[in-house]
Amino acid sequence: MEDLGSGQWRAELEELFLRVGGRFARAEPRRRMRDYIRGLLGPVGRKNGWQLAEYAGHATPDGLQRLLASCRWDPEDIRDDLQDYVAERLGCEGGVLIIDDTGFIKKGTTSAGVQRQYSGTAGRTENCQIGVFAAYASAKGRALVDRELYLPKSWTDDAERCRAARIPEDRVFATKGELARAMILRALGSSLPIAWVTADSAYGLEWKFRRMIEEAGVGYVLAVPKSQQVMSSPGFWRIDRLIAEAPDDAWQRLSCGDGAKGPRIYDWAAAQLPENPYLDGDEPTHRRWVLARRSISRPDELAYYLAHAPISAGVADLVRVAGSRWAIEECFQAAKNECGLDQYEVRRYPGWYRHISLAMLAHAFLAAMTADAAAKGAAETVPATWRRSPWQKSADSWQLATQ
Repeated sequence: MEDLGSGQWRAELEELFLRVGGRFARAEPRRRMRDYIRGLLGPVGRKNGWQLAEYAGHATPDGLQRLLASCRWDPEDIRDDLQDYVAERLGCEGGVLIIDDTGFIKKGTTSAGVQRQYSGTAGRTENCQIGVFAAYASAKGRALVDRELYLPKSWTDDAERCRAARIPEDRVFATKGELARAMILRALGSSLPIAWVTADSAYGLEWKFRRMIEEAGVGYVLAVPKSQQVMSSPGFWRIDRLIAEAPDDAWQRLSCGDGAKGPRIYDWAAAQLPENPYLDGDEPTHRRWVLARRSISRPDELAYYLAHAPISAGVADLVRVAGSRWAIEECFQAAKNECGLDQYEVRRYPGWYRHISLAMLAHAFLAAMTADAAAKGAAETVPATWRRSPWQKSADSWQLATQ
């Protein structure tokens, strides 16, 4: 990471501090916020209270702990400022909002929301907290822009336990999908230029989740399980059976974006579904699709998607959005490795939101600086051309993309 003392980075960080400084009514928490974020961005081995305080030159971590525990400031305000900042620095046409959750391994039973539950981060059931996140990705870069702590029923059904963790009385049980829907609506109401939403199958399989995005007039490409039912003219089909009927020339080899080892190349097949007059109206602006991704080296490995795309969109657009879902994994990795997203020691509900919001702000700063460096150092490139699928079926069945 570039030295934070260098001119450009120092000036940008000061501007960011000024942007959010008004959210702190008193000078002391405002200074602590600056020290905390500088520590998150600095060369601190383990970004816990003691080491952050040491880096800031404090004798004890008491001041930084008060910042997270008892000072009066609202992390929701910081989240709003963060979204405006990301919109200004990374926003552009065709932006994608990505939904996913990540686990935070914890010991004990007192940390808000903790219980033994499946963590995709660990790949197994662990004693952990689960955070549902939204990331924004565009041609300029990607950054986390919202977060919600998932509270299992073992917490929301226990009023005394919630009071001890300072969970608000009006916070009731909400599924991860419901938390995600609330974040999407907030993001769509922000200054972020969002054209698409994407998420994995845990969210894509929910009809209410898909319908809410459709009603907002935004496109989506959502992963779904192979058992997902799809309506076509002859009736309902499992999506894996529907794709299995596709002819060989329905598949085309495309990259869905660059990964750590170069372009992510797969075989893809896509099909437009028939219009639904009850949902779409007389003059629909979007069409529904099914999409499948097949591994080249392991052809029996397939992933399935449902999509809702503007009429002008083609297979290339669907593949691009499907591939952008990996951006949030990269955000998680960078925010944890570089900004201490998962290195907090707070146990109570307000402290979680405060630490996570400041860590996300630090990560967005790094994303903006990375975007600036890329814009100055990268040569102009022409995006790769994409072929439209040649596959087309008869009008009395479901429609496929045409050239």
